[in-house]
Amino acid sequence: MMTGKDADNVLYVKMFGEFSVTWNGKRITGGSGAGDTQFGTLLQYLIHNRDRKTDRSALEELLFAGREIQDRGHAMRSIVYNARKRLRAACLPEAEYIRRQGSVYVWTDEIRVAEDASRMDGLCREMAVQSDEEQRLQLCLEACRCYRGEFLEAQAKADWAEREARRYRELFCTCMEEAVKLLRKKKDYAGLEALGLYAAKVHPLADWETVTMEALAASGRIEEARKFYDDTVSFYFQEQGMRPSRRLTELLQRLGGQMGHPYAVFDEIQEELSESREKAPGGYVCTYPVFEGIYRMMVRMLERNGQSVYLMLCTVVDSKGNPVQEGSVLEQLSVRLCEAIRCSVRRSDAVNQYGKGQYLVLLFNTTRENCKILQKRINSRFQIRRQRIGVQYRVKSVICTPEMEHRIMN
Repeated sequence: MMTGKDADNVLYVKMFGEFSVTWNGKRITGGSGAGDTQFGTLLQYLIHNRDRKTDRSALEELLFAGREIQDRGHAMRSIVYNARKRLRAACLPEAEYIRRQGSVYVWTDEIRVAEDASRMDGLCREMAVQSDEEQRLQLCLEACRCYRGEFLEAQAKADWAEREARRYRELFCTCMEEAVKLLRKKKDYAGLEALGLYAAKVHPLADWETVTMEALAASGRIEEARKFYDDTVSFYFQEQGMRPSRRLTELLQRLGGQMGHPYAVFDEIQEELSESREKAPGGYVCTYPVFEGIYRMMVRMLERNGQSVYLMLCTVVDSKGNPVQEGSVLEQLSVRLCEAIRCSVRRSDAVNQYGKGQYLVLLFNTTRENCKILQKRINSRFQIRRQRIGVQYRVKSVICTPEMEHRIMN
């Protein structure tokens, strides 16, 4: 990394996350729409591929794809001329920024460039031949820190950019896995926690939360680990409107089961397990893993006690019976539906937000007729006069079949 005078007169190019080109603190181009301009597209391709020559026909296809251009050669010369003019206006040193050599174009070697993507490539090459574990770890961590989001993530990508985005995702995952292995070996749980949090931020929905969970559990921070577990599940449901992957759920549950507890007397353990004395009225609202555990336990109990248990799925729908699409309105409706369900069911019933605008309800010791009565209670609390929104219900009896029993026991 360049500092002081070395940091001056360098063209900084950010390819990961939001694209930007900066010269001496002044942004030349960037933002979510920069790559949709011919100037931005030209810079992205030539700077990222500055170590090789680009055939004019390939560049023309990139810039004019899908357009009817009578004289592509003239249009290409015009774009390059205007790009040079714009770079000169940004106070770059006088140079032939974009050189034409016969039928190829190349970015000049007279201007120093610091590009995050090529920096990551270089660090990974160093890492591949480094035998010292401490130096290898530092190279891994630095390479991971270069990755601040998907390659050119905020814009529509050409084929070349899609290929590079896939390659850098794989490179990031390789660096992460190596760094996790080395940090785990050192028992550097603070470093492992920080790395897991960073990875989940820049490469979301890839199960990196398990790294942070592992670090918290291994360092004995039991309560923080439990809260992180619940927050992660809630994030997937409430923010992303989706269930955590099966792999993530299983890993989090396994790590959760490995968390030790400090020695405590029996009364203290029971008090910790109990709900707060200020009991919330209505059903028990819980995360999906907790709901799943309750469901599986009830299936195990059904053969013995013969209770009637029903599973109900409640979905917010529009006037045509279609699920309401994402947006701020759906979030408000989802909160209102949760409150309507919680206040309508009994304290012994379990409630879980399965997705945006969707809730699962586990109803104990009831009948199908009582399920219909419950639906009316929910509707009366949820629906607002003249609002063309409703709730769609699906109800199934929970039955313990031999197949289910076999699956549970194994």
